[in-house]
Amino acid sequence: MVLILVAATWDLVVHLAHVQDYIFPSVENVFRSLYKNWSSVLGSATWITFQEMLFGFLISIAVAVIIALSLHSSATLRGAIYPLLIGSQAVPIVVIGPILAIIFGYGITPKLIIVAISCFFPIVVNLVDGLASVDPDLIKVMRTLDGSRLATLFRVEVPSALPSFFSGLRIAAVYAPIGAVFGEYAGSQNGLGYVLIQATPQLNSDLVFAAVLLLTVMSILLFMLLSFLEKICCPWAGKGKK
Repeated sequence: MVLILVAATWDLVVHLAHVQDYIFPSVENVFRSLYKNWSSVLGSATWITFQEMLFGFLISIAVAVIIALSLHSSATLRGAIYPLLIGSQAVPIVVIGPILAIIFGYGITPKLIIVAISCFFPIVVNLVDGLASVDPDLIKVMRTLDGSRLATLFRVEVPSALPSFFSGLRIAAVYAPIGAVFGEYAGSQNGLGYVLIQATPQLNSDLVFAAVLLLTVMSILLFMLLSFLEKICCPWAGKGKK
């Protein structure tokens, strides 16, 4: 209902104010452009950007899990590396993109790296916090049962940290399309970011909005998929919530 209300207001303002399409297209023109350009431009571009989002996101998960487990296992590593991770987020992605394009070319590699850089930090932070917030009584029980450090980690700490881990994944899912577009801005020959670069100077606003719509839909679908996986992997996390 909210989306319908927003779309109706959007169209009403455009038609009553006689706004030109190249400035702000109507919803009808956006969907018409989506249909008209799907087979020629948007279909292949969406597939390219989707691959960059997905594989870059998976890389970020692997890197984030390794880093988080390392930081949790060693206070020395946490004190040495954690500030560096925070500092790394101060470096603008728009600066890193062209450098990676120079090093790796215009292929998919620099896009995957940029998506991974964009996504890994919230996963690391949430997983580290989740591992550190385990009920101390559970740790005491494992020690009483003579459980090893590895057994305590994988039988108690990791399961307890899963809700925090998935919270980080959902946050990172929002950044995945942003990283992919930034990577395509830095240098690409296809993808939705490339479509935006080509359509903006031509004042082809309906195509720009169609590309943005596709990016939004992919981000929402990835978010919903992660929420579904969370219910499967840790169904206890939702108990007690109204």
